[in-house]
Amino acid sequence: MAFTLTSPSFSNQDTIPARHTCDGQDISPALAWMDMPANTQSLVLIVDDPDAPDPAAPTMTWVHWILYNIPSTASELPENVTANALPTGCLQGVNDWKRTGYGGPCPPIGTHRYFHKLYALDTLLPDLNEPTKAELEKAMDGHVIAQAELIGLYRRHT
Repeated sequence: MAFTLTSPSFSNQDTIPARHTCDGQDISPALAWMDMPANTQSLVLIVDDPDAPDPAAPTMTWVHWILYNIPSTASELPENVTANALPTGCLQGVNDWKRTGYGGPCPPIGTHRYFHKLYALDTLLPDLNEPTKAELEKAMDGHVIAQAELIGLYRRHT
């Protein structure tokens, strides 16, 4: 079986409901995963948008959410998960709003893709003190044993 990441909120390549965006409550979607490798020691979640600011001419990847050291015993995150409700040992990184926690889709133009990437690692990472995506990816280098991905789409209707 393949390592998979799903959400009861939206299917892969489908529209993310407004409640998970800046047009709604801006709450994190529920996520669930299964069939991670047996030697998984921890998980990393990175949610980002490679279509920023304009999908017709993207210039950057906007980071929406970073979690790491998710315990290998965990199999899901509930909707609207708060820092206090994260699995024991889970740490957060800094998103592109320069804060920890989830920041939902809020594209200025066009339909953007939101990549929810879950990495299985063969190690538990040290406390990286709220790392950026680049700092976390450097620490993960050589430790990724599997990756699962869920892509959601969102376009603002203003």
